[in-house]
Amino acid sequence: MRSTAPILAAMLALAGGTFLLRLSGPALRARVTFPPRVEKLLEASTVVLLAALTATATLTEGHGFAGVARPLGVLVGGLLAWRKAPFLVVVLAAAGATAALRLAGVS
Repeated sequence: MRSTAPILAAMLALAGGTFLLRLSGPALRARVTFPPRVEKLLEASTVVLLAALTATATLTEGHGFAGVARPLGVLVGGLLAWRKAPFLVVVLAAAGATAALRLAGVS
């Protein structure tokens, strides 16, 4: 039987590192200043990164295309979020639309 001590030590090290990394953001923000151009680029890169993550999660499953139902469900959720619907309504409508399309035979 293997010892769980190395796994526990690794988990604690990762938790501690994550905590310190998250703590360093607010602590360093007051000390480090960026030129306005760099701040605008950082803001834009955040939007681009989130859009890429959303597109990847929406359109792919494994190594291929996820099908039509998932992107249409995300589209329903996106439209409701844009119309400022409550978060629970957005999630349930997106999941419901995806489930209904899959039930109807749309891949």
